[in-house]
Amino acid sequence: MDKKETFSKRQGLYSLKEKEITVREDAPEGLRGFIKMAFYDLNKNPSELRTITSRVLKTPPDSNNWSEFPNIDWEVGQHIENCEWYLVYDIIEVIIQKLNPKEKEIFTNEINEYFITNGIGWKIVNGQIETRGDEVFETAVKKVVSVLDVAKLQTAKTEIGEALNDLSRRPTPDITGAIQHSLACLECVTREFTGDKKSTLGDLMKKYPGVIPSPLDQAVTKIWGYTSEQGRHLREGEAPEYLEAELVVEVTSSIATYLGKKLSGINITEQTDELPF
Repeated sequence: MDKKETFSKRQGLYSLKEKEITVREDAPEGLRGFIKMAFYDLNKNPSELRTITSRVLKTPPDSNNWSEFPNIDWEVGQHIENCEWYLVYDIIEVIIQKLNPKEKEIFTNEINEYFITNGIGWKIVNGQIETRGDEVFETAVKKVVSVLDVAKLQTAKTEIGEALNDLSRRPTPDITGAIQHSLACLECVTREFTGDKKSTLGDLMKKYPGVIPSPLDQAVTKIWGYTSEQGRHLREGEAPEYLEAELVVEVTSSIATYLGKKLSGINITEQTDELPF
């Protein structure tokens, strides 16, 4: 099926305005209602959506509701409006699983646009909901994945992927896991760059002072110290917060991108272009 573009998009007047991310561990009322709208726009019936919500919520359909509107529509609304916030995102993922490729593209775009314009810190990628950061975070992550792929650093690429998976866990993100995996990514790249396969990142900064231009190498050493403390040696009551983990992932991604580009011979116009300092 084809969805026709609106007047504003056809005329180049529409601009997707990103709102500051304020929602993560929640599914606002507006989103819950929009899911139904986006699904029905695909020429789907409430009974089809009820099959999905019943499956996710493990709630059998009400046999007394047989008319699409208003009965089944009302029942589906109750399912989506009253469930736990993280189950709303589960419902979105299962909806996508049930759609054909064209429907999937349309629905995904609609939901992703809603996330962006309403400050919701999630995004749909390949049918799954992942954490979404601000523009700087998203740019850093996209760059590092691309560069590590070109440099054939698959272990490092896997580690940054695991860091994102940890930040995306519902209902509670794995903060320490995200920190550990992002550190492991940078450590892998630095080891490959120096040829030293055994030293820790902190030791690599001491043994190979030219890897990162001075005095920026001192910042990397401090990041290593922070991630070692917060990611590996937690003390009761001092667990890092989500934004701290997001910052570590963003910074380590930028540094890994810088080293990955140098390692693979990708042109860098200025030595510090890719560094977040």
